[in-house]
Amino acid sequence: MPLRQILPAVLRDPARALIDVGNRTGGDLVRLNLGSFRPYLVTHPRHVQHVLRDRADNYERAGDGLFWRPVKRLFGEGILGEGQIWSASRRMLQPMFTAKRVEALIDGMADAIRDAVDELDEPYRAGRPVDIGVEQARIVSRAIMKVLFADRISVPDAMRVIEAQDRIATAVIPRIVVPFAPLSLPMPGDRAFRRAVRVVDDVLVPIVRQTREAADQGDDIISTLWRARTDDGRQLDERQVRNDTVAMFAATTETTINVLTWAWPHLHQHPEVAERLYAEIDEVVGAGPVRREHLNRLTYTRMVLDELLRLYPIGWIIPRRAVADDVIDGVPIEAGATMAVSPLITQRMRQFWDRPDEFDPERFRPERVRARHRYAHFPFGGGPHQCLGMYLFYLEAQLILATMLSRYRFRLDRADVPGLRLAAALRPRRRVELTLLAAGRAESV
Repeated sequence: MPLRQILPAVLRDPARALIDVGNRTGGDLVRLNLGSFRPYLVTHPRHVQHVLRDRADNYERAGDGLFWRPVKRLFGEGILGEGQIWSASRRMLQPMFTAKRVEALIDGMADAIRDAVDELDEPYRAGRPVDIGVEQARIVSRAIMKVLFADRISVPDAMRVIEAQDRIATAVIPRIVVPFAPLSLPMPGDRAFRRAVRVVDDVLVPIVRQTREAADQGDDIISTLWRARTDDGRQLDERQVRNDTVAMFAATTETTINVLTWAWPHLHQHPEVAERLYAEIDEVVGAGPVRREHLNRLTYTRMVLDELLRLYPIGWIIPRRAVADDVIDGVPIEAGATMAVSPLITQRMRQFWDRPDEFDPERFRPERVRARHRYAHFPFGGGPHQCLGMYLFYLEAQLILATMLSRYRFRLDRADVPGLRLAAALRPRRRVELTLLAAGRAESV
């Protein structure tokens, strides 16, 4: 597929252009001619499974390739790397994200979320609009800093890091668009990137250092990293603990904050979905606080979240590099080739989804999920690199939606759904502001 067929649409609306390219391929494996850079676009769920799971050993997350090289300047080697360093980091951190461990955190997380949502009473009583993205960042920070970082990172400091992450996500786009440009060549966004990384380090590096002295008594992510040992018995050095702390901070906050921002305009535009969601939360939770025992019964809430993740997978591109020659459905893949896998594309393709651009949680009724290919919906990746925080996201997002909607309804200042902003991680193109109303006022939606 030559550049001239892609470039005009990419310049107008890059997200839509990529989705349209996917639809034009019909699921076939195609090679994009982007000048000196020619990645294979992998869209069919069967091919996605081949790259991410079945032959994962042959498709590595290369630190010097598409996407990872600019992002690596923030995260460094570690859990977002490849090879032995990645394997060691994953082994150390995985016990913190097992279903049993995460479920043990639910009540503490629920309390933190309830306390954070309490602070919305003041703008609610005043009738003052709130930026729901900012409020969700504050709520998520309160919960995650408590249950995973033992309150070592204060909420104001966490908000500084989240703001810096947002600037970084946008600043690296020129280098993602021109992946063959050497890092020594100045690019737009480089200064903003360096300033934002300094903010991240100014907040997190002193905390990493302080935690080292008391790591034996801690049960948080940073203490766990300091206690960990590599395969040859060595303690991690400060740089790797810093890298994995930054990576896990991003992984445990970013998806929840951004995905839920899109929930409100979709609920506004689909009152039938909103009413069913309200009814489920009212029946399951009632007037009391949301607790662990409620979550398994919030089945429609989970369907809403799955549909939001289908439309808005925060990790929208998953690049891989072929280690050795391979063949995918008769197409020869040469060693060193870049494979561009994208949940954003596959999850909006007509070949695999009916009415793919419409918001419809009914797609995730159990019988319809069973009828689909496992890799038609993969917002958290797949195979050995599947995101550790997937289960945590679902529980946390359910808690936030249920806590907020058991107390409030809302009115949007703008009724349209924000467009997609392609950054290192998917972002809404604009802020979403809403006014909170009493939960009994169904006319608010």
